[in-house]
Amino acid sequence: MPANGKDIAKTPYYITTPIYYVNDKPHIGHVYTTLACDVLARFMRLDGRRVKFLTGTDEHGQKVEQSARKNGLEPQAFTDRMSQNFRDLSAAWQFSNDDFIRTTESRHVKAAQAIWVRLKEAGYIYLDKYSGWYAVRDEAFYGEDELTRTEDGRMIAASGAECEWVEEPSYFFKLSAFEDTLLQFYDQNPDFIGPDGRRNEVISFVKGGLRDLSISRTTFKWGIPVPDDPDHIMYVWLDALTNYITAVGYPDENADEYQAFWPAELHMVGKDILRFHAVYWPAFLMAAGLAPPKRVFAHGWWTNEGQKISKSLGNVIDPYELIETYGLDQTRYFLLREVPFGNDGDFSHRAMVNRMNNDLANDFGNLGQRVLSMIYKNCGGQIPEPGELRPADEAMLAAADSALARMRSELALQAFHRALEAHHAVVAQANRYVDEQAPWALRKTDKARMATVLYVLAEVIRKLAILAQPFMPNGPAALLGQMNQSDAARDFAALGTRLVPGTEIAKPQGVFPRYVEDEETKGAS
Repeated sequence: MPANGKDIAKTPYYITTPIYYVNDKPHIGHVYTTLACDVLARFMRLDGRRVKFLTGTDEHGQKVEQSARKNGLEPQAFTDRMSQNFRDLSAAWQFSNDDFIRTTESRHVKAAQAIWVRLKEAGYIYLDKYSGWYAVRDEAFYGEDELTRTEDGRMIAASGAECEWVEEPSYFFKLSAFEDTLLQFYDQNPDFIGPDGRRNEVISFVKGGLRDLSISRTTFKWGIPVPDDPDHIMYVWLDALTNYITAVGYPDENADEYQAFWPAELHMVGKDILRFHAVYWPAFLMAAGLAPPKRVFAHGWWTNEGQKISKSLGNVIDPYELIETYGLDQTRYFLLREVPFGNDGDFSHRAMVNRMNNDLANDFGNLGQRVLSMIYKNCGGQIPEPGELRPADEAMLAAADSALARMRSELALQAFHRALEAHHAVVAQANRYVDEQAPWALRKTDKARMATVLYVLAEVIRKLAILAQPFMPNGPAALLGQMNQSDAARDFAALGTRLVPGTEIAKPQGVFPRYVEDEETKGAS
């Protein structure tokens, strides 16, 4: 990442979630991926960058066709209904995506068929017959060495999906031709896959040898027709992955968005679909003469109170219940603060309440409310005029001034937890500064000094609120509103300014309430 904000502002930023399979009901995994992308998109916009943030739904495949039939619907009607679930989720969680793509859209059919033609004309597609193990649930092909045979003879993939033996005519993509090319690409682009442990897994997989990939099916019809051979439909993953270039205007490579945003800065994915994004997708793009994305990051999974999340256990985490129970800002904060991003994490009620009450209510929220309340009460409801700054004041302001650079560098690595640690370190320092300077005592002994201390604190709170906006869209905005900061004064450029003395503030209100346990919850925890 460039070293300063001026250079960064010149670089467009394109970030994507995977497109979510419409057979799934939105769950914590979907929220986690999209939340991470939302925070990065918001951060980059505030940092002056032109941003495109894409999410959407993957709507083709045998599994969708079967589910539609079970529900007595045509596949298109079924996908229309199911896709809306993900739009509703985005609205509830205040995700700021700029585009929402569906693979049933005409723009996407056009793009997917165009890349097929490019691959075929380049000599990387050939017609043969596929015989092998296929998991309908995963929409994936598996080698026998990747499967386990149960006592009753069923073949099970590591994902838990049952596989069936498939024999049918199929077009193949010459994936085997890209083994050395991919390894060279990974070597030349060490940041292409994150975190490092996932990168090592992908390299090991490719070194183990790549087989040509079956990329069409004939046994069902719900998919994008293969150009010039309508008996075949495109393999759902070739179709799905192409969404990332569809959304920036492909096949028109001269389109403004394609020129600005491709290659994508970051594809954010769950660790279970890394192979598709870090092996198949760059190979497809290279074969078509197109640039691969700059980075693919695979995050971990969540458990619930120490248990694997599953429908059979009845412990699925409902994204709507989360924000209803704990609050939107608080839940967004917890999910990205609690666990190093990239690792697996455990959701627990107790951990959630601790973060809400300690980091947000006690530390950040209380800092804002008590300082602004002192200003409102003792300074005529206006930001006071500071006097001469002492070393302690300079150190406090310097800590707040340096937070952006630290958070920027951590988010460039998708280290959300460390970015929030950097933010909280300034909150903690500000609380220590309040206690050491004791402005409530200065009110009686040295009002000029009190004014300086309160000015420094107000300035630090302003900066902390601006920096917290990408993570929590409501509380920090309310804090800035109480400080009478205009919308134009809330981006990161405003961090290079200072508060104007005499600015009137509103009567302070708490923005991060404490979570109070009811008796039933106390007994269960």
